[in-house]
Amino acid sequence: MMTNAYLNAVYQDTVRRNQGENEFLQAVLEVFTSLEPYVERHPELAAHGIMERLVEPERMVTFRVTWEDDGGRVHVNRGYRVQFSSAIGPYKGGLRFHPSVNASIIKFLGFEQIFKNSLTSLALGGAKGGADFDPKGRSDGEVMRFCQAFMTELHRHIGANCDVPAGDIGVGSREIGYLFGQYKRLCNNFTGVLTGKGLQFGGSLTRKEATGYGLLYFVEEMLRSLAHETVFGKTIVVSGSGNVAIYAVEKATHLGGRVIAMSDSGGYIVDEGGIRLDVVKAIKEEERGRISEYARRVPGSRYVEGCGGIWSLPCQVALPCATQNELDLAAARTLVENGVMAVGEGANMPCTAQAVAWFQEHGVLFAPAKAANAGGVAASGLEMSQNAMRATWSFEQVNEKLRDIMINIFRVSQEAAEACGRPGDLVTGANVAGFQKVADAMLSEGLY
Repeated sequence: MMTNAYLNAVYQDTVRRNQGENEFLQAVLEVFTSLEPYVERHPELAAHGIMERLVEPERMVTFRVTWEDDGGRVHVNRGYRVQFSSAIGPYKGGLRFHPSVNASIIKFLGFEQIFKNSLTSLALGGAKGGADFDPKGRSDGEVMRFCQAFMTELHRHIGANCDVPAGDIGVGSREIGYLFGQYKRLCNNFTGVLTGKGLQFGGSLTRKEATGYGLLYFVEEMLRSLAHETVFGKTIVVSGSGNVAIYAVEKATHLGGRVIAMSDSGGYIVDEGGIRLDVVKAIKEEERGRISEYARRVPGSRYVEGCGGIWSLPCQVALPCATQNELDLAAARTLVENGVMAVGEGANMPCTAQAVAWFQEHGVLFAPAKAANAGGVAASGLEMSQNAMRATWSFEQVNEKLRDIMINIFRVSQEAAEACGRPGDLVTGANVAGFQKVADAMLSEGLY
């Protein structure tokens, strides 16, 4: 519980004004709680209303998306774009297409994005968007028509020097391509307004791999610095089987780890010999299939219905890469009992607050999402740089820049935690390091 009167007052007012938005309020409480030591030492934050301004988006747009399926039936979905903070640069954040999308989830993601983008050291503000549309089971034509309808409204609110969306859950290279094509058609302008584009029209090498690779670069540095360990030889469990999970598995394997499990919304697979990523890529990237197919193709592996049970598997490193609040207190207790030594968040806020506290109380190294999964937006920022210069960097160039950014994020988070008297607490460190840059910019720029 927070003891700072100013933070408490702002949080209670935020609760009053955002009733029922549980994911957003959870994110605000987590950030405020860890910022207490910093806010205590900086009374000017209260004098200038920094926290009140920070929790209120600069702009939020909600709009109707009307589209037609292959059978001629008209569908209506709801679209969102929240532009939370432009204090340090143009708005930047992904688009999520999933039935669970609502105002609370979009605001939680946009709020987290403020600090994540700040940590990369790139000049990027915080934003997020999406729709309650489910691309699963839809034809390419249906997805195209939805994306075109979505962009017909969104294009009014974005631009290369204003707001640059990217992909997230449900928005991969196919969707980005359709969105970019419609933006270009509407605006008569070929510009770097979206990241995650195809390599043929302004995309960047390493973008697809960036979040998963970046997660492992962060976890490796955390293990090395705080425990004199590495990923090499560790047994690893990864939830999810989208881009983040797939490339987290790939980099973990490159570093000598043995990944034994992955999941999707239906259940999880276990392969004690080590996940065969070529099979997973074929199922998920080429066929858009279910992870259960893996067990039918790989002898000795097994499939278990229900994705939550994945955290009952003994491992030394756990990497939740699926979705928010997927790892709760019960799962955290099981992981600790089974000897987990490090947890790295690949998804956005995949661990509940109670789970995080349990890990910290029991000496588990914990890499929070806004630091550990910042690789995606870091690579997006590098794509924006390439677009601005009309240049193309090699895979090795981008990967090296990505690795440097992730190691620097760990170091500034570690240093901020130590300065707050909480050495090793990377949750506090990441929040303080990300917040400080944004707050300083807001103080310098005056009221807006």
